Amino acid sequence: NPKLKTRHPSFLPLPRPMKNYLRLLRLVTGYKPYALLNILCNVLSVIFSLFSLTMVAPFLNVLFSQGQTYTEMPWAFSVKVLLNNFNYHLSQYVAEHGKLEALSVISGLVVVMFLLKNLFRYLGMYFMAPIRTGVVRDLRNELYGKVLVLPLSYFSNERKGDIMARMTNDVQEIEWSIMQSLEVIFREPLTVILFLTTMVLMSPQLSLFVFGLLPIAGILIGQIGKSLRRTSGKSQEQMGNLLSNIEETLGGLRIIRAFTAEEFSFEKFRENNNRFRKLQKRLYRKRDLSSPLSEFLGAVVLVIVMYFGGRLVLSADATLDPSVFIAFIAIFSQLIPPAKAFTEAYSNVQRGLASAERINKILDAEVTIRNRPGAVAIESFKDRIAYRDVSFAYHQGGTGWVLKHISLEVPRGKTIALVGQSGSGKTTLVDLLPRFYELEQGSITIDGQDIRSLTLESLRGLMGIVNQESILFNDTVFNNIAFGMPDATLEDVTRAATIAHAHEFIAHLPEGYQTNIGDRGGKLSGGQRQRIAIARAILKNPPILILDEATSALDTESERLVQDAITRLMENRTVLVIAHRLSTIQHADEILVMQQGEIIERGRHADLLARGGVYKKLYDLQVFA
Repeated sequence: NPKLKTRHPSFLPLPRPMKNYLRLLRLVTGYKPYALLNILCNVLSVIFSLFSLTMVAPFLNVLFSQGQTYTEMPWAFSVKVLLNNFNYHLSQYVAEHGKLEALSVISGLVVVMFLLKNLFRYLGMYFMAPIRTGVVRDLRNELYGKVLVLPLSYFSNERKGDIMARMTNDVQEIEWSIMQSLEVIFREPLTVILFLTTMVLMSPQLSLFVFGLLPIAGILIGQIGKSLRRTSGKSQEQMGNLLSNIEETLGGLRIIRAFTAEEFSFEKFRENNNRFRKLQKRLYRKRDLSSPLSEFLGAVVLVIVMYFGGRLVLSADATLDPSVFIAFIAIFSQLIPPAKAFTEAYSNVQRGLASAERINKILDAEVTIRNRPGAVAIESFKDRIAYRDVSFAYHQGGTGWVLKHISLEVPRGKTIALVGQSGSGKTTLVDLLPRFYELEQGSITIDGQDIRSLTLESLRGLMGIVNQESILFNDTVFNNIAFGMPDATLEDVTRAATIAHAHEFIAHLPEGYQTNIGDRGGKLSGGQRQRIAIARAILKNPPILILDEATSALDTESERLVQDAITRLMENRTVLVIAHRLSTIQHADEILVMQQGEIIERGRHADLLARGGVYKKLYDLQVFA
């Protein structure tokens, strides 16, 4: 799926946190109109903020001047010229209309400037809201889409709770930290740059102190940010452990109570929870330090600037005009809040980047099972399935072979049964057919076509699967039976349920086929869940059936009813059956006895009994039992 491809950052040798941040910013490119409007509004907000500040000092200078006169100078791009001419026109206005009227005009003008500044600031946030929410939505979609296509082997090596934590807590952390800080990250540097530029034009000497002191403060705050990111990463990882603990507890409550292990389980959870609490405590302390530290450092810089600026104004050969110094201090005082906001946002981003790194581990995971270039769709199954010298190991490199040199043919319309002890490779053998795992050695063909040359959708569309554990969803009976078949009608579902001997008990449910069956079908008995799973396979009406001990969860009466239904369903279909109860496979066309990944016996039921081998021993044990 092209939408699920991972987008990689530039090939420049950037640090990993910067790469993670750039990958998040790439998601913003889908919202360019909003981003451009946000930038425009922020620029206007900063400009009006600067105008409102620079107007105050000249006004006060003229209003309280001791008879100082101004002469108009030729216009030029110079702060001195601009302030002088502004003072000149303002003094002319004061002379003609009086100080009170001039005060009213200037006050109104300042109010208008601040109104426009805050209006455009709000509009900037207004246009940022679709970006923030949209990027987080896209990130969730990308994560969920990646989970759907990752191979099953990936989930065997990962904790389910940790994956859930990455898809929930880590995404939420990005929304709270990075996305909320996104506007600040772009707006405040613009504010700082414009303000500093104006300050340099006003007084290059005084600006040198600012440029010398601010980087020192930035380095101190940056160190806190790095430490914050490390602690945040450990905290999110511990949250994954905590969710894994909770998920295992909810799934194993029966065993916990049966073995009176409540105290043991609680102690384990308490230790995990306490470790998480300690990490969070460190995280909050480091995060809360950045704001007071930045404010204190800003105040120190302000005092130093005021001291040296005062010396420049009061010295015998004054090199700085008092009105310019007042404007400089006014602008610099307003430089501290955006710098403080930026440092807070920087700390938040560092915390969010730890979550981004954990999320990218999922997004960057290799999808080993996908449609190959030139894959074709298979329309129907006509002849036979063939396994040719198939060997398979779950770990790449061939360590610990689960299957060893398996060769067999399954003609269309025949039933092949697989028996053997647990761990002999039966389930793995059938899981290779729908490509739940990728074959390493040998080949599997359908009608002479290698399954790796077929599209996954068409290949799996040929098959109906009923597992040993009934996999149902927290939805209605109807939606569980019609799962993956949106065009199914109530009549179709009812017919499938009747064949599976499930209609009778479904009809007695409170809302019939619209009854919600709870998490994993928890409101139903084991036999009822299995019959719904069988009805789902019946409704799909596939040419190939895979039954992985499909009747193992049924009571004797239900097993007989469902076995009759399966027998009717198996007519004119190709069936692979995994069975422990040998009585259910006596009529199979061929029975394969597996042991340690190899086929050690094969034949019909009567022939295997007459041979007196492993199958005979298994049969005698079950009959004796």
